[in-house]
Amino acid sequence: MDLFAACENFAFQESLGPGAVLLRKFCQGQGVGQDLFSHLLSDLIAVVENAPFRHMVTPGGFEMSVAMSNCGELGWVTDSSGYRYQAIDPQTGRAWPAMPESFMPLAHAAALAGGFDKFTPDACLINRYEIGSRLTLHQDKNERDFAQPIVSVSIGLPAVFLFGGLERNSPTRKVQVTHGDVAVWGGTSRLNYHGILPLKDGLHDQTGPYRYNLTFRKAG
Repeated sequence: MDLFAACENFAFQESLGPGAVLLRKFCQGQGVGQDLFSHLLSDLIAVVENAPFRHMVTPGGFEMSVAMSNCGELGWVTDSSGYRYQAIDPQTGRAWPAMPESFMPLAHAAALAGGFDKFTPDACLINRYEIGSRLTLHQDKNERDFAQPIVSVSIGLPAVFLFGGLERNSPTRKVQVTHGDVAVWGGTSRLNYHGILPLKDGLHDQTGPYRYNLTFRKAG
């Protein structure tokens, strides 16, 4: 999509650590943003019509406060059997929806702006945050190829992103992420702990009382 051609020229890069960067307002320049997010949101809606949001349950029996879905060749799931990626949506019994056309160019462009070329994600986790929803500190370590970065796109309401170190008790940095921000981390920071503080009350003109997060990974 031509919409992405100008993206990186208008992003303010904020370092989060070695190999980790926050691309502020990644695609907001010169009117690109409105068209871009119109495509992203319409494609996101199409995905969740076929793979509805659900509150997954952790191996310990706790229901996640964040509602989740997936698209791409693989999807991340959790249940009493553990955390894993699989090709079939356990809720529908069908393959996860294909990665929409608007998603892949965004993942490529953001990874390149963050210093990682040849990023080939095969999974996109879609999180929906309601007021009070949060994501506790965790590592993304169910993927097979840690040489590939994580690309995380924020859509809708603002949130506080926690970015820590390689240990759960490492100091964490609190960074507000807003509509259009993209976090990219890899290299020595690939397995850093990260999370989201409880979402505060608010309304966004495009997403209402929600925050959506697209997280691209090379899982298989």
